[in-house]
Amino acid sequence: MKNNWSSAAAKKYITKYKNIGISKDLALRVYTTRLLGRNSELVLHGGGNTSVKTSINDIDGKKYNVLCVKGSGWDMGEIEPEGLPAVKLNPLLSLKKKKYLSDEDMVSFQKRNLINIKSPNPSVETFLHAFLPFKFVDHTHADAILNVTNRPEGFKLCNKVFGDKVALVPYVMPGFMLAKKVYEIYKKNPKINCLILMNHGIFTFANDAKEAYSLMIKYVSQAEKAIKKLKVKKIKQIKKFSTKFEPHEIAPIIRGLLSDNHPDQKFIVNYKINKHLKYFTNGKHVRTYSSKGTATPDHVIRVKPFPLIITPKKNSTLDDFKNIAQKAMSSYRKKYISYFNKNKKKVKGKKVMLDTSPRVVLVQNVGVFSVGKDLGAAKIAGDLTETNAKVIASVEETSKYKFIPEKDLFDVEYWSLEQAKIKKQKKLLEGNVVVVSGATGTIGFAIYKMFKSYGAEVVLLDNNLERLNHLKNKISDLCIPCDVTNKKSVKNAFKQICEKFGGIDILISNAGTAPGGAIGEVSDEHLRKSFEINFFSHQNCASEAVKIMKKQNINGCLLFNISKQAVNPGKNFGPYGLPKSALLSLCKQYAVDYGSYGIRSNGVNADRIRSGLMTDKMIKTRAKARSVSTDNYMRGNLLLDEVKAEDVAKAFFHLATSKKTTGAVLTVDGGNIAASLR
Repeated sequence: MKNNWSSAAAKKYITKYKNIGISKDLALRVYTTRLLGRNSELVLHGGGNTSVKTSINDIDGKKYNVLCVKGSGWDMGEIEPEGLPAVKLNPLLSLKKKKYLSDEDMVSFQKRNLINIKSPNPSVETFLHAFLPFKFVDHTHADAILNVTNRPEGFKLCNKVFGDKVALVPYVMPGFMLAKKVYEIYKKNPKINCLILMNHGIFTFANDAKEAYSLMIKYVSQAEKAIKKLKVKKIKQIKKFSTKFEPHEIAPIIRGLLSDNHPDQKFIVNYKINKHLKYFTNGKHVRTYSSKGTATPDHVIRVKPFPLIITPKKNSTLDDFKNIAQKAMSSYRKKYISYFNKNKKKVKGKKVMLDTSPRVVLVQNVGVFSVGKDLGAAKIAGDLTETNAKVIASVEETSKYKFIPEKDLFDVEYWSLEQAKIKKQKKLLEGNVVVVSGATGTIGFAIYKMFKSYGAEVVLLDNNLERLNHLKNKISDLCIPCDVTNKKSVKNAFKQICEKFGGIDILISNAGTAPGGAIGEVSDEHLRKSFEINFFSHQNCASEAVKIMKKQNINGCLLFNISKQAVNPGKNFGPYGLPKSALLSLCKQYAVDYGSYGIRSNGVNADRIRSGLMTDKMIKTRAKARSVSTDNYMRGNLLLDEVKAEDVAKAFFHLATSKKTTGAVLTVDGGNIAASLR
């Protein structure tokens, strides 16, 4: 493993943070923590922790010896000084001789001794960092270390690979008791500079930031070299076979099954495949080795103790896959319930079972579908699965994978301190996938912001590449170039959506243009072009969406931006109003044809919204056609108030969340009796 320490970079960190009042010690701690955190073979997504012992002046003027330790759940790769909360060191050290400390008391004690009570919760391994009498302490879950430890001969191999400066620690659940165990081991051998925690990870420590980091790289490199020397026997693979479906076609089926007949319990399903995952998933004995536990204990809170494995038959159709997947999901849930009931009897206190849906679905000869309450959680599950796959497969090539007992894994999965890392208040649309066409326009972007604020995963479709690229620089959400008048382009966009999110829950068909002209004088081409964008584009998107929604079988919602022109035609505006009238009928037809599937279809009739469609030039033209000023035109409603894009977005949100409303059209125009529906 490469040592990425740079003296020049270290100096830059020291200078940068000195300018904002951060000490050299903490600046170097941030630097080396990032070096460790940005190496995916060392830690992933909030795993691992680091610390530095230093001193801080509190607001009372007193100087305190403190332990700046990584806050629970913080990502080491992007950490800032505030992610290393300062805990008064002497109170921590005073508990060295204490025989026992409950998790609740441990957390409370750490919080009480924070210099700043607004700081994040210190790591569950704070006491371990405190008890080691070194300035810098580094902890990772290095793949190579886990490869050496997670096997029956793990102790023997470690003793062979590492020197006398390394002490081995049998598995103990993280927390105060692990800290006590480590301290006892250190007292017996104070010359050590490294601890290998069996089935867990590695600690290195020194009084210098560079040395502590370099020791980590040194010992991980030793593990890597040792693994390369072992005799390798490749994992037997299943025979390759063809299927009559693709990943994007089965993702909605999997997503629907995950909800367990609860339409409000939705998950994001992210497809992933590479050589490591393919090799692991297609192993002949994957059911055996994948069920032996995660590479390191804290992974279990993201991926559960075992995955769901589905093996399609040769030349399987979608219907075949659905039947096999249903049976596999049912078996998984029974297995998880059995796992819970067996292990809850072995622990103190009442445990409430988590949902029984898997967080990883391995489909042999297809790939991995990782699961989460949102896209971030699903991607994390995928990354951890890849790490687990690498470690487990590598061990299986040279030995037999062995992890901690099931009961110990259960303790971590149901440990309140670990669950707190991922626990967050659920937003109304969490787990929902929303697709917006015409997304770069004023109304489209207002819709995006509205649905995003309620926790939805929002996909933006538009054929304006310049505006789409501009959006990509502003937001992290999926932006897909898509010509909604082209069926092939729409199919390709929805394929990408299914592979990334697993399906779709809400389609907001918003694309449109506003061509004008006297209806008896416009060309056929002009009129047909308007129908393509203002009618057929909506049909293209809606027809693809309902196919996916039917596969999911967890309801769905179609929302159309119709326009008051559908019921209140304006002079010289027929090329726009006619396809919008047809769109109104289309909206109602979808409500009629798909209501029995739990798929709702509603529309919004908006009027006079300043946007890319209704430009200043167009407003002047329409105002002239009605013989009024532009201001009076925009305020030409019963409320005498201009309607804005945000008002339209609210209407779409209302219809999306009104679960017993379908075939309805909501007018957003400030009041216009002539345009009201009859």
